[in-house]
Amino acid sequence: MIRWCGILQRIALAYLVVAIAEIMARKSPTKSLSPGKFSVFKLYFWHWILGACILIVYLATLYGAYVPDWHFRVQNTDSADYGKVLTVACNVRGKLDPPCNAVGYIDRKVLGINHMYPRPAWKRSKACTQYSPHEGPFRADAPSWCWAPFEPEGVLSSVSAILSTIIGVHFGHVLVHIKGHWSRLQHWTIMGLALLILGIILHFTDAIPLNKQLYTLSYVCVTSGAAALVFSALYILVDMWNLRYLFLPLEWIGMNAMLVYVMAAAGIFAGFINGWYYDDPHNTLVHWIQKHIFINVWHSRRVGMLLYVLFAEILFWGIVAGIFHHFSIYWKL
Repeated sequence: MIRWCGILQRIALAYLVVAIAEIMARKSPTKSLSPGKFSVFKLYFWHWILGACILIVYLATLYGAYVPDWHFRVQNTDSADYGKVLTVACNVRGKLDPPCNAVGYIDRKVLGINHMYPRPAWKRSKACTQYSPHEGPFRADAPSWCWAPFEPEGVLSSVSAILSTIIGVHFGHVLVHIKGHWSRLQHWTIMGLALLILGIILHFTDAIPLNKQLYTLSYVCVTSGAAALVFSALYILVDMWNLRYLFLPLEWIGMNAMLVYVMAAAGIFAGFINGWYYDDPHNTLVHWIQKHIFINVWHSRRVGMLLYVLFAEILFWGIVAGIFHHFSIYWKL
């Protein structure tokens, strides 16, 4: 079965919509910045109108769409119910739980259940496995939806992702139109803190829970706000304090982002390395490095895996991308 959606498709959709809005905005008679704290917002007024329309459509659909009972055929050969048609009882409106949210309902109708991601994150939930938050055998009393597919980069959640792109482009507008380091930083940090606080309030008041799979408004606010603050910190270090050399690996990764995504994030390189093992499939170079260099040294799987990602993944691919940059080799579409 072909999976229609994915992270690259989501990025393409968000970029397409925002690029069209940017092109249309540039056709306006003037692009000079008028005095005032909200002048950048006024200059790109239609961007925010678009964002408001997207938000209204997303929230209205998420909380207003009726989700009926639905059926699916178990495709997992490890399941005792393999080949059986199971029913998921819903008959609700406005629920955000894994089986009965409007995001999944729309994807099943538009994409087709056989074209959705077969290993969603909810399979690691406490309702499905006692090994949560890690993968493991399902509980004997696991609900039927644990076996069902779900599309984390589906139609409605990708529409919500356009909001993140609009906010990101706005930060770029600040860089273009506002002169002066401190004026830029003031704009980014205030907006970043406002978004971060709003997202946290929405989550902890249970108004709109933080949920990446559904790409909820609180998730958009928290991630966009955090991104603004991290970007501000990097701006201080690189553009104001001239510490660019410390972040060259990140710059090289950005120059060869497609290479790093395909080989590292998509797991192509690690899959190739793991294909070579001695005696047992777990006796691979990647597993040996994780266990003996990081996990055993720090006596903690969490700390060890964090350091593994930082040094054996990010730094490693930064160096590889730097070598490619030295020879002027770039992967592009």
